[in-house]
Amino acid sequence: MQIVCLFLLLITLSAGAAERLNVLFIAVDDMNNDLGCYGNRVVKSPNIDKLARRGMRFDRAYCQFPLCSPSRSSLMTGLRPDTTRVFDLQYHFRNGLPDVVTLSQFFMTNGYYAARVGKIYHYGNPGQIGTSGLDDPASWQEFFNPAGRDKTVIESNIVNYTPRRGLGSAMCLLADKEGKDEEHTDGMVATKAIELMEKHKDKPFFLAVGFYKPHTPYVAPQKYFDLYPNEISVPRPGRTNQIPAPALASTRPWPWFGVSRQQAHECKSAYYASISFVDAQIGCVVDALDRLKLADKTVIVFWSDHGYLLGEHGLWMKQSCFEESARVPLIIAAPGKRPGACLRTVELLDLYPTLVDLAGFEILKGLHGASLVPLLNNPKAEWNRPAFTQVQRGNFPGHSVRTERWRYTEWDFGEKGVELYDHKFDPREFKNLAHDPRHTKILREMKSLAKQNWPVRVEGGKARANLQR
Repeated sequence: MQIVCLFLLLITLSAGAAERLNVLFIAVDDMNNDLGCYGNRVVKSPNIDKLARRGMRFDRAYCQFPLCSPSRSSLMTGLRPDTTRVFDLQYHFRNGLPDVVTLSQFFMTNGYYAARVGKIYHYGNPGQIGTSGLDDPASWQEFFNPAGRDKTVIESNIVNYTPRRGLGSAMCLLADKEGKDEEHTDGMVATKAIELMEKHKDKPFFLAVGFYKPHTPYVAPQKYFDLYPNEISVPRPGRTNQIPAPALASTRPWPWFGVSRQQAHECKSAYYASISFVDAQIGCVVDALDRLKLADKTVIVFWSDHGYLLGEHGLWMKQSCFEESARVPLIIAAPGKRPGACLRTVELLDLYPTLVDLAGFEILKGLHGASLVPLLNNPKAEWNRPAFTQVQRGNFPGHSVRTERWRYTEWDFGEKGVELYDHKFDPREFKNLAHDPRHTKILREMKSLAKQNWPVRVEGGKARANLQR
């Protein structure tokens, strides 16, 4: 009798495991919303666009800190930067949170095969390609750090228009006339990800696939540069007299790190070429998932760690609270969920509880995000959560709150400037309404939202999060 019961129990557990949803967790590095599925008519992104047609596209998704390590640490722990204490590219969240259970670690402890290919946690791009950088070993059973010809063969040929800046933060580019997709690092990431899906297709997996592009240096095979033969315009810097100085401090020298307008045009075209290149690699991975007949039992998540400025306000890259830097592309394609577009304001740290929820597990207490499953079921469902984004300027912070209509930003708790933008009439954030007496009420309401998340000043100018929010 005991043998029969044990046998039935094993059958039940096996059946339960077989029904679990896999997670294909696709990350890109420094990609903004300049994609076809988000309305851009220049960028060629057919594979991401195709993924958007089969999933829910979130049109107002925001990172918690527009810099690689703080953003990725927040997403993977489900905790805000003021809890992870990650504000730069050196500190590791385990130093202060040794026992935190990360997103992939949660799935691993619940019987999943968990693996990383490429960049999920931070490591310098391109300097640390081929290494684990600031990876978290507790998050994976296996990890792989490819290094392709963009790193090992042609890196020395890259044209750098800002030679005083390292390649990872420079205005620099190279069209590879000889290399094939699969020889580049991101091509190798795709190849390895497909290999792991083939190997582990018969048991539940959490596969994190971290691509390196379109992060600078803007390097891709020549054919992707050929997609953008015409000059792509860069916006001219607008008036800055209404904008607090810290808001423009992420780009020095200003504008565009001091490059010429023509060089800025070239860099923008090269950035778009890099998007198209990584889009092709994403297509390879998703096509393999379909070929392996895993689509009906796999949640596909596509996300970028933060946005990216391409000349707006005279700025380039990240570490800004403006919309182009804080906003990210986010697509979730889940079995049984209808495709669509959601206009609700969501955050990257919502991914942790969402994936746990979709997989049928109980959501851990203490996570700072919220499950997006109600919005996957109904993108117009009631949702009153704002998005919080922050940056650091030396010894003082910048804090930004985004609702469906408004963005409010304050520097050093308001002592070094305040911004208020009405996205209904000013989606590019040109007109700062913070000192307009007609908006005193909304300014007060938005400031109150900021205080809910960043209530007090502490040592070093960083704020302590309100964990009860």
